Order: sequence, then C-alpha cells, then structure tokens
Amino acid sequence: MNDVKELMQHVESMPKHELVQALADYVPDSAEEKKLLRKIDLALMPCLWIMYVLNYVDRTNIGNAKIAGMAKDLDLDNTRYAWVLSIFFFGYLMCEVPSNMVLSRSRPSLFLPGIMIVWGILSAVMAISKSYGTLLAFRFILGCIESGFFPGVLFLMSCWYKTTEIGKRFAIFYTAAVLSGALGGVIAGTITGHLHNAGGVAGWRWLFIVEGTATVAVAIAAKFILLDFPATSSRLSPEERQIAVVRILHDATLTGSSDREHRLTHWQAFKAAISDPRTYAFMLLFVLDVGAGTISYFIPTITQTLGYTSVNAQYMTIPIYVVAAVFLNIAAYSADRLNERRWHITGALAVGFIGSVVCTAVVQPVVRYVMICFVAAGIWTALPLILAWTSGTVSLPAEKRAIVLALVNAFGNLSSVYGSRIWPSWDSPKYTIGFAVTAAFLGGGAVVALLIPVLLRYCPVKVTKPEVELEDNKRKKSDHPSQGAAGDV
Repeated sequence: MNDVKELMQHVESMPKHELVQALADYVPDSAEEKKLLRKIDLALMPCLWIMYVLNYVDRTNIGNAKIAGMAKDLDLDNTRYAWVLSIFFFGYLMCEVPSNMVLSRSRPSLFLPGIMIVWGILSAVMAISKSYGTLLAFRFILGCIESGFFPGVLFLMSCWYKTTEIGKRFAIFYTAAVLSGALGGVIAGTITGHLHNAGGVAGWRWLFIVEGTATVAVAIAAKFILLDFPATSSRLSPEERQIAVVRILHDATLTGSSDREHRLTHWQAFKAAISDPRTYAFMLLFVLDVGAGTISYFIPTITQTLGYTSVNAQYMTIPIYVVAAVFLNIAAYSADRLNERRWHITGALAVGFIGSVVCTAVVQPVVRYVMICFVAAGIWTALPLILAWTSGTVSLPAEKRAIVLALVNAFGNLSSVYGSRIWPSWDSPKYTIGFAVTAAFLGGGAVVALLIPVLLRYCPVKVTKPEVELEDNKRKKSDHPSQGAAGDV
C-alpha cells in the first residue's frame, strides 16, 4: 500500500544525491531501523487506535441511544430509524475521496485531529435534537466529516510502514472498531444508568454529550502525539527522517511500485481498475460482509429482546465484541504467518453463517446470545482480511491498486444503506428476517471467497502495457535474495 508518488511529494527537503547515496548504503533491519520502528509504533499505533475507537463509538452510539429512550422521545418508527442509519453513509461516501485528497496536501497531525474535533463537537451537539429531521441533518454531516478518518489513517500508515510490516499493524488498528462495540456498551450502560434525568436531561442525550466531549479531548492530545510524513515530521531527528524515507523507498523498489517511468495516469488507472474482473469479485465479497455487519447497529436492541433491561442490555454487548476481537487477532496472525487469505476468510464467514442460521431457528436466549458472538466474530474477522487480500492480489501498479481499494470500500459501505432495513421492529423479538438475510450474506460471502481463485483462473485479466512491464519487473526482482513472499491469490 506504499504509494511512492505521494510519498515523494514530501521528500523535497532531501537533496537528490543524498537520497541516492542513502539508498545505496541502506541495510534492512539494522539496529537503527529497529529502534526507529519502535519509535514510530509508539507515536502512531496507540494514538490511532484510541482515535479509531472513538470514531466508531461516535458512529454507532445511535444504537445505544435508541434503546435508552431516543426512539420514543423523537418518535422514531422502524422506517425513520433506518433512515437515520442510512443517511450517515450517504455523506460518508460523498466525501471520502475528496477528504483524502486534502490530507495528501496537508499535515496529518493537524488534519486527522482537526476532523476529529469537528465530529466530536457534532456528536455532542446532536444531544439537542428535538425532531427526526434535526437528527437526520446531524447524522448526514457527521458522515461527511468522519469519512476522512479511516482512509486517512490507511494513507498515513502506508507512508511509514513497509509492505511486510503494515499487515499486522492494520489488523491491530482494526481491532479498535471491534472493541469499540464493547467499550460503547460499557460507556452507554454507565451513562444511561447513572446520568438519566440528571439536570433534567435524558440519559441518551448525556450519552452524546459525554462521548462527544471525550472525542474532542483526545483529538487535542493527538495533535501533540501523531507524526506527519517521514520526510517532514519535526518529532524525528534528521538521521531518523532519512532512514524513515529510505526504508520505504527501498521497499517500493522491491515490490516494483517505484518504477516511475511506467506509472499510470489517473484515467489509465481508473480504466484498468474497472476492466479488471478481480475488482468486481472483491467488491462483491466486501459488499456481502459489510452488509452482514449492519447487525452492529442493532446488537443492543437484540440483546434487550433476550430479557435484559435497557442498562443491562448495553453491558451484554461487551462479550460479543470481545469474542470478535480475539478471533480477529488470531486469524490475522495466522493469515500473515502462513501468507494465506482465501481459507481464513472462507472459514470466518462460514462460522458467521452457521451462527446466523442457528439464531434464525432458535430463540432460546442463551443459545442465541452465544451464536451472536460467533456471528460477530465471523463478520469482523473477515473484513480486514478481505482488504488485505484485495491489496495483495491487485498489487501493481500502485495507482490501480488505490482505485480498486477505493471502489471496493465505497461499494462495500453502500450496503449499509439497505442493510439497516433488514431489522424491522415489527419482527421483534425473533428478528427472523434480519438473521436470515445475515446468514444469506455470510453464506454467499463464504462461497464467493472460496471460488474467487477458481473464477479468476479462467477469467482473463485485461491489463495495460505499463501493468505488463511492471509485473515483469516484479517477477525479476522476486529472484533477489532479500525479496519476500509475493502473497497469495
């Protein structure tokens, strides 16, 4: 995921002759590089992880607020609540690409905390919502602002980490999205249980106020912790900046993504992406998984139907996300160690499929609760692995890979628009429709993941001349002793 064209925009401070000499003298995995990598990890990973937790909490707390009295106070029926969920993703999809364009021309230590402050304020102010229309407007704007965070973090990480380093760190980063569900349950249960009607304000309104305020506080602190780009970060010494730049450029020469004379234009990359059948295969796989993932907005509601009170229902969401996080980390470690994606994704989706089928047929509370844990584990284990598989399969050229990933992510999140409608309130407490559709999504996804290598083997990939030359170059360089595994299909 290292796009050298973007990185080179931030290397202008280094004289060309010094950069060439530094590349010639570079020794991978030296003591100095390992020390720098630890420093990068400490500056980026904990801070980004906490920021992503709050990003997801502020996005999904709408489900906790719903069962804490928001639906009654704002007269939200099944259709209205579905639109409250869907409108977020319209804003998210509209602003995702423009936001990343702004980031590449700004400072991450200012841009990421900046948009975080804005969405934190919006989340807090959402507490004043007095009507369905007001809530819709807040959710739409929230989607527009939050859209820049996830792709922005991926871009920032790709500028600091080599191809062999970013996979595990992305998996660790993504566990924040999973564990945010557990943290959200703890916070929601505590706030709605202890602050309800404090100062005459409803508990669900306090939920928005407290979580939004916490987001703003973390964003301010992040400004002084996050790194900028390798060549421009003031928190590194000149020697450290040089090593940070050179190691990424050296990694790019091994993967073939630094062949400047064969770079694709934006239009060439777009045509190459939409003419590649692999794009649509991974797009379908991601759509099915993310569509099933809309259960996250209804897990508090579902746990409430199992016989728990509103506050206890918030707390009972915690083990579900903890189980999912454990599964995700084990699978990510195994997939990286074995350099395999297909069977890990198929297995995860199959586990979720079986859990959904059981939930469709069985309404006994304990059985259903345990199965929901496995459904969540299957969904969120597969998500980051699908993105990693996509990136590793459509690896060159970098411009095409960026377009393919953007298309897969955009269309995948589009499924959240209609996925929010598969859990109608009139289907409570069984929610047969929701679990049945979720089972169909996950079962279909498992079949697609299983068949992708087979389908692509017999489906020709139309490539451009630069792609052919880049792939040839990549194969030649794979014979170099320092070149690692190329990844699986």
